[in-house]
Amino acid sequence: MATKHEQILSFIESLTVGNKISVRQIAKELNVSEGTAYRAIKEAENQGMVSTIERVGTIRIETKKKENFEHLTFAEIISIVDGQVLGGREGLYKTLNKFVIGAMKLDAMMRYTERDSLLIVGNRVGAHELAIQEGAAVLITGGFDTEDHVKRLADEKKLPIISTSYDTFTVAAMINRAIYDQLIKKEIVLVGDIYTPKKDAFILTAKDKLEKWYELNDRTTHSRYPVVDENYRVIGMVTSKDIIGKDRSSTIEKVMTKNPMTVQKETSLTYAAHMMVWEGIEIMPVVGPSQKLEGLVSRQDVLKALQHIQRQPHVGETIDNLVTNRLEAVEDGENPAIYRSVVTPQMTNQLGTLSYGVFTSFVTEASSRLLRQYKKGALAVENLSIYFIKPVQLDSMLEIKPRLLEAGRKFAKVDIEVYNGKVLVGKALLLAQLIDR
Repeated sequence: MATKHEQILSFIESLTVGNKISVRQIAKELNVSEGTAYRAIKEAENQGMVSTIERVGTIRIETKKKENFEHLTFAEIISIVDGQVLGGREGLYKTLNKFVIGAMKLDAMMRYTERDSLLIVGNRVGAHELAIQEGAAVLITGGFDTEDHVKRLADEKKLPIISTSYDTFTVAAMINRAIYDQLIKKEIVLVGDIYTPKKDAFILTAKDKLEKWYELNDRTTHSRYPVVDENYRVIGMVTSKDIIGKDRSSTIEKVMTKNPMTVQKETSLTYAAHMMVWEGIEIMPVVGPSQKLEGLVSRQDVLKALQHIQRQPHVGETIDNLVTNRLEAVEDGENPAIYRSVVTPQMTNQLGTLSYGVFTSFVTEASSRLLRQYKKGALAVENLSIYFIKPVQLDSMLEIKPRLLEAGRKFAKVDIEVYNGKVLVGKALLLAQLIDR
């Protein structure tokens, strides 16, 4: 039987796109407490089913597909530009395909303004009206209002008219930044992208006999299976260690390990890899709300996917991508592991010197490259001690010199020195666990 939380999520999912919902309405319709309703609405927001906008409320929106991440809804535009809705509230759930800056004559502007686009324009009422008639939404910059008849037309066509106090250039930069951030999110591979669904997974129930474990062990390539109750909630795991010396007629419930580690479909692949490597886990259950089993993810699949990701080009550049792309190997016969990089504006803090976060990325990337030279595989940082870091100015040329102190089958210890010219500006000691297939 579904929990109240699951019932509310199912109810929200069944609503037509554009529907407005509230905590009080959900609590009354489904006979639950307002606290339960609030938590479920927040979960629906995390899943991308609804969007909450100040002065408007919470509305059901189109659930975005991952490949369509670079498209924003009009509801998201309001949040980005701190806007106010003047009309067409019922169209806030819609997705815009492109935006047009209205800095041209009216007839030229309309050539570029098409259905499902967003016209960014100042105090030009004629442009507002024509855009709505063409099927486009309007974002008015400079804090200006529009005529009442345009607002009525927007309500009728269900196309939002939004007003923001920012100027046109700032608004365009803010929307571009949001699309860029969405592209970075799009590149982050989640467990949900690679997991094995429940229908294809091998699972045990609490009432099964140990004999069933032996049957599955003969049919599969692994020995670790999740245990579920009658509602498919994960209540344990059974491995070969649990069943050694136990009577085959015993129930799984008596030998299983309770409260196992689980991941969700929204968990990043990197985080899942860290968990599985640290704990030496070969299979992990993937769960949804209330610990309900949705599938399994294997360590082999995770590591294979991580290797594939490293070979892919990046569209949205994170700080780590920036560091990786700028770090160049220096040819030196005496020391083959020396790397150089210029300190760019994106790498600095508010004081104009190298940020601590970027310093950490330099240290980690240089260590990773050094270990790859020794064919030691990828690393997962377990401990990083930075002994000191001196201010490094913009446009400085850094030299990063990692030195392998110790390397075993599973762990490695690396000493790293960072120079600006001949001055030692930073020193760190990195302890890592090696991720090896």
